[in-house]
Amino acid sequence: MILTIDIGNSNIIFGGFSGNDLKFVARMATDTKRTSDEYASNILSILALHSVQKKEITGAIISSVVPPLNRVIKKAVRLIYGVEPLLVGPGIKTGIGIQCDNPSSVGADIICACVAAHNLYGSPSLIVDIGTATKMSVVNDKGAFIGVSIIPGVMMGLNALSEHTAQLPKIDLSAPPAVIGKNTIDCMKSGVIFGNASLIDGMIDRISEEYGEKLKVYVTGGLAPTVIPHCKHEMTLDRHLVLKGLNILYNKNN
Repeated sequence: MILTIDIGNSNIIFGGFSGNDLKFVARMATDTKRTSDEYASNILSILALHSVQKKEITGAIISSVVPPLNRVIKKAVRLIYGVEPLLVGPGIKTGIGIQCDNPSSVGADIICACVAAHNLYGSPSLIVDIGTATKMSVVNDKGAFIGVSIIPGVMMGLNALSEHTAQLPKIDLSAPPAVIGKNTIDCMKSGVIFGNASLIDGMIDRISEEYGEKLKVYVTGGLAPTVIPHCKHEMTLDRHLVLKGLNILYNKNN
Protein backbone atom coordinates (compact mmCIF):
# COMPACT_ATOMS: atom_id res chain seq x y z
CA MET A 1 0.00 0.00 0.00
CA ILE A 2 1.25 3.48 -0.88
CA LEU A 3 0.71 6.17 1.77
CA THR A 4 -0.14 9.58 0.28
CA ILE A 5 0.10 12.61 2.55
CA ASP A 6 -1.28 16.06 1.74
CA ILE A 7 0.02 18.63 4.26
CA GLY A 8 -2.30 21.64 4.13
CA ASN A 9 -2.51 24.80 6.20
CA SER A 10 -5.47 23.53 8.24
CA ASN A 11 -5.33 19.73 7.95
CA ILE A 12 -3.02 16.90 7.00
CA ILE A 13 -4.88 14.34 4.89
CA PHE A 14 -3.71 10.74 4.54
CA GLY A 15 -4.75 8.29 1.85
CA GLY A 16 -3.80 4.66 1.29
CA PHE A 17 -3.67 3.29 -2.26
CA SER A 18 -3.53 -0.30 -3.41
CA GLY A 19 -2.85 0.15 -7.09
CA ASN A 20 -5.35 2.83 -8.13
CA ASP A 21 -7.86 1.95 -5.42
CA LEU A 22 -8.17 4.42 -2.56
CA LYS A 23 -8.58 2.21 0.52
CA PHE A 24 -8.91 4.84 3.25
CA VAL A 25 -8.78 8.57 3.94
CA ALA A 26 -7.88 10.04 7.33
CA ARG A 27 -7.03 13.51 8.57
CA MET A 28 -5.51 15.37 11.50
CA ALA A 29 -5.09 19.04 12.34
CA THR A 30 -1.92 20.71 11.08
CA ASP A 31 0.33 21.75 13.97
CA THR A 32 3.85 23.06 13.30
CA LYS A 33 4.75 22.70 16.99
CA ARG A 34 4.53 18.89 17.03
CA THR A 35 7.73 16.85 16.86
CA SER A 36 8.44 13.91 14.56
CA ASP A 37 7.86 11.52 17.46
CA GLU A 38 4.46 13.07 18.20
CA TYR A 39 3.43 12.91 14.56
CA ALA A 40 4.65 9.31 14.31
CA SER A 41 2.49 8.34 17.28
CA ASN A 42 -0.55 10.14 15.89
CA ILE A 43 -0.15 8.72 12.37
CA LEU A 44 0.22 5.20 13.73
CA SER A 45 -2.92 5.61 15.85
CA ILE A 46 -5.04 7.11 13.06
CA LEU A 47 -4.06 4.46 10.53
CA ALA A 48 -4.76 1.74 13.11
CA LEU A 49 -8.36 3.04 13.25
CA HIS A 50 -8.54 2.11 9.55
CA SER A 51 -7.04 -1.35 10.22
CA VAL A 52 -3.78 -0.49 8.42
CA GLN A 53 -0.83 -2.61 9.59
CA LYS A 54 2.74 -1.22 9.56
CA LYS A 55 3.92 -3.92 7.17
CA GLU A 56 1.29 -2.95 4.59
CA ILE A 57 2.95 0.42 3.81
CA THR A 58 5.59 -0.09 1.13
CA GLY A 59 6.07 3.51 -0.01
CA ALA A 60 5.01 7.08 0.70
CA ILE A 61 4.77 10.45 -1.01
CA ILE A 62 4.14 13.91 0.46
CA SER A 63 2.59 17.10 -0.91
CA SER A 64 3.13 20.09 1.36
CA VAL A 65 2.31 23.79 1.51
CA VAL A 66 3.76 24.02 5.04
CA PRO A 67 7.57 23.85 4.59
CA PRO A 68 8.41 23.64 8.33
CA LEU A 69 6.62 20.27 8.47
CA ASN A 70 8.36 18.66 5.48
CA ARG A 71 11.32 17.29 7.41
CA VAL A 72 9.17 16.50 10.46
CA ILE A 73 6.63 14.36 8.58
CA LYS A 74 9.29 12.64 6.46
CA LYS A 75 11.12 11.61 9.64
CA ALA A 76 7.87 10.43 11.24
CA VAL A 77 7.12 8.19 8.24
CA ARG A 78 10.65 6.78 8.30
CA LEU A 79 10.30 6.02 12.01
CA ILE A 80 7.06 4.09 11.55
CA TYR A 81 7.38 2.37 8.20
CA GLY A 82 11.09 2.38 7.36
CA VAL A 83 10.51 3.94 3.94
CA GLU A 84 11.87 7.21 2.53
CA PRO A 85 8.93 9.36 1.39
CA LEU A 86 9.05 11.23 -1.89
CA LEU A 87 8.37 14.96 -1.62
CA VAL A 88 6.59 16.71 -4.48
CA GLY A 89 8.80 19.57 -5.62
CA PRO A 90 11.59 20.49 -8.04
CA GLY A 91 13.13 17.42 -9.65
CA ILE A 92 10.10 15.16 -9.43
CA LYS A 93 8.64 13.91 -12.71
CA THR A 94 5.07 15.16 -13.10
CA GLY A 95 4.21 14.26 -16.69
CA ILE A 96 2.71 17.72 -17.24
CA GLY A 97 4.28 20.99 -18.31
CA ILE A 98 4.37 23.97 -15.96
CA GLN A 99 4.06 27.18 -17.93
CA CYS A 100 4.39 30.06 -15.50
CA ASP A 101 6.95 32.68 -14.48
CA ASN A 102 8.49 30.64 -11.66
CA PRO A 103 7.62 26.92 -11.89
CA SER A 104 9.30 26.11 -8.57
CA SER A 105 6.88 28.45 -6.76
CA VAL A 106 3.74 26.53 -7.77
CA GLY A 107 2.16 24.82 -4.76
CA ALA A 108 2.59 21.05 -4.58
CA ASP A 109 -1.14 20.56 -3.95
CA ILE A 110 -1.93 22.50 -7.14
CA ILE A 111 0.43 20.31 -9.16
CA CYS A 112 -1.07 17.13 -7.69
CA ALA A 113 -4.64 18.19 -8.48
CA CYS A 114 -3.68 19.13 -12.06
CA VAL A 115 -1.83 15.82 -12.57
CA ALA A 116 -4.87 13.89 -11.38
CA ALA A 117 -7.34 15.88 -13.51
CA HIS A 118 -5.19 15.49 -16.62
CA ASN A 119 -4.62 11.76 -16.16
CA LEU A 120 -8.08 10.80 -14.94
CA TYR A 121 -10.35 13.14 -16.89
CA GLY A 122 -8.32 14.66 -19.72
CA SER A 123 -7.44 18.20 -20.75
CA PRO A 124 -8.10 21.09 -21.07
CA SER A 125 -9.71 21.61 -17.70
CA LEU A 126 -10.31 24.00 -14.82
CA ILE A 127 -9.62 22.59 -11.36
CA VAL A 128 -11.27 24.27 -8.36
CA ASP A 129 -9.82 23.37 -4.94
CA ILE A 130 -11.96 24.72 -2.08
CA GLY A 131 -9.91 24.51 1.09
CA THR A 132 -8.15 27.03 3.34
CA ALA A 133 -7.86 29.08 0.16
CA THR A 134 -9.91 28.60 -3.01
CA LYS A 135 -7.59 27.83 -5.93
CA MET A 136 -8.71 27.76 -9.56
CA SER A 137 -6.07 26.17 -11.80
CA VAL A 138 -6.06 25.80 -15.59
CA VAL A 139 -4.57 22.91 -17.58
CA ASN A 140 -4.43 23.52 -21.33
CA ASP A 141 -5.20 21.13 -24.19
CA LYS A 142 -1.60 19.86 -24.17
CA GLY A 143 -1.80 18.91 -20.51
CA ALA A 144 0.28 21.83 -19.22
CA PHE A 145 -0.50 23.89 -16.12
CA ILE A 146 -0.74 27.50 -17.33
CA GLY A 147 -1.77 29.38 -14.20
CA VAL A 148 -4.00 29.71 -11.17
CA SER A 149 -6.20 32.21 -9.34
CA ILE A 150 -5.93 32.11 -5.55
CA ILE A 151 -8.90 33.45 -3.59
CA PRO A 152 -9.31 33.89 0.20
CA GLY A 153 -11.00 30.76 1.49
CA VAL A 154 -14.57 30.21 2.61
CA MET A 155 -13.63 29.85 6.28
CA MET A 156 -11.32 32.87 6.10
CA GLY A 157 -14.29 35.00 5.17
CA LEU A 158 -16.56 33.45 7.78
CA ASN A 159 -13.99 33.84 10.55
CA ALA A 160 -13.27 37.42 9.52
CA LEU A 161 -16.95 38.30 9.86
CA SER A 162 -17.14 37.19 13.49
CA GLU A 163 -13.63 38.20 14.58
CA HIS A 164 -13.60 41.72 13.14
CA THR A 165 -17.13 42.83 13.92
CA ALA A 166 -18.71 43.61 17.29
CA GLN A 167 -22.10 41.98 16.83
CA LEU A 168 -21.73 39.10 14.34
CA PRO A 169 -21.46 35.66 16.01
CA LYS A 170 -19.56 32.52 15.08
CA ILE A 171 -21.84 30.21 13.08
CA ASP A 172 -21.79 26.80 11.44
CA LEU A 173 -21.19 26.53 7.72
CA SER A 174 -24.49 25.58 6.11
CA ALA A 175 -26.78 27.08 3.51
CA PRO A 176 -29.73 29.22 4.67
CA PRO A 177 -33.25 28.77 3.26
CA ALA A 178 -33.03 31.93 1.11
CA VAL A 179 -30.51 34.36 -0.34
CA ILE A 180 -32.27 37.29 1.33
CA GLY A 181 -31.67 36.59 5.00
CA LYS A 182 -34.27 37.47 7.64
CA ASN A 183 -32.01 37.17 10.69
CA THR A 184 -28.34 37.71 11.48
CA ILE A 185 -27.26 34.07 11.18
CA ASP A 186 -29.07 33.46 7.88
CA CYS A 187 -27.72 36.75 6.52
CA MET A 188 -24.16 35.62 7.29
CA LYS A 189 -24.74 32.16 5.86
CA SER A 190 -26.16 33.65 2.68
CA GLY A 191 -23.10 35.84 2.15
CA VAL A 192 -20.62 33.05 2.84
CA ILE A 193 -22.29 30.16 0.96
CA PHE A 194 -24.13 31.90 -1.89
CA GLY A 195 -21.46 34.58 -2.12
CA ASN A 196 -18.67 32.05 -2.61
CA ALA A 197 -20.79 30.02 -5.06
CA SER A 198 -21.42 33.15 -7.11
CA LEU A 199 -17.72 34.06 -6.94
CA ILE A 200 -16.77 30.65 -8.32
CA ASP A 201 -19.40 30.88 -11.07
CA GLY A 202 -18.16 34.33 -12.04
CA MET A 203 -14.51 33.25 -12.09
CA ILE A 204 -15.35 30.23 -14.25
CA ASP A 205 -16.92 32.61 -16.80
CA ARG A 206 -13.93 34.95 -16.75
CA ILE A 207 -11.34 32.16 -16.97
CA SER A 208 -13.18 30.41 -19.82
CA GLU A 209 -13.50 33.71 -21.69
CA GLU A 210 -9.79 34.43 -21.28
CA TYR A 211 -8.81 30.89 -22.26
CA GLY A 212 -10.99 31.08 -25.35
CA GLU A 213 -13.29 28.11 -24.83
CA LYS A 214 -15.62 26.60 -22.27
CA LEU A 215 -13.59 24.44 -19.89
CA LYS A 216 -14.69 21.31 -18.08
CA VAL A 217 -14.62 21.97 -14.35
CA TYR A 218 -13.41 19.54 -11.69
CA VAL A 219 -13.83 20.39 -8.02
CA THR A 220 -12.01 19.11 -4.94
CA GLY A 221 -11.25 20.17 -1.38
CA GLY A 222 -12.84 19.71 2.02
CA LEU A 223 -15.42 22.47 1.62
CA ALA A 224 -16.41 21.62 -1.96
CA PRO A 225 -19.55 19.62 -1.02
CA THR A 226 -20.82 22.61 1.00
CA VAL A 227 -20.44 25.24 -1.72
CA ILE A 228 -20.65 23.48 -5.10
CA PRO A 229 -24.35 22.45 -4.89
CA HIS A 230 -25.18 26.17 -5.02
CA CYS A 231 -23.11 26.92 -8.15
CA LYS A 232 -24.82 27.19 -11.53
CA HIS A 233 -22.10 25.69 -13.72
CA GLU A 234 -21.82 21.99 -14.44
CA MET A 235 -18.98 20.50 -12.40
CA THR A 236 -17.53 17.11 -11.48
CA LEU A 237 -16.84 16.66 -7.77
CA ASP A 238 -13.79 14.57 -6.84
CA ARG A 239 -13.01 15.16 -3.15
CA HIS A 240 -9.68 13.31 -3.24
CA LEU A 241 -8.11 14.72 -6.40
CA VAL A 242 -4.87 15.73 -4.62
CA LEU A 243 -4.42 12.28 -3.05
CA LYS A 244 -5.05 10.63 -6.44
CA GLY A 245 -2.48 12.95 -7.98
CA LEU A 246 0.03 11.94 -5.33
CA ASN A 247 -0.52 8.28 -6.12
CA ILE A 248 -0.02 8.94 -9.85
CA LEU A 249 3.20 10.87 -9.12
CA TYR A 250 4.51 8.08 -6.88
CA ASN A 251 4.03 5.57 -9.68
CA LYS A 252 5.68 7.90 -12.23
CA ASN A 253 8.74 8.29 -10.04
CA ASN A 254 9.25 4.65 -9.03
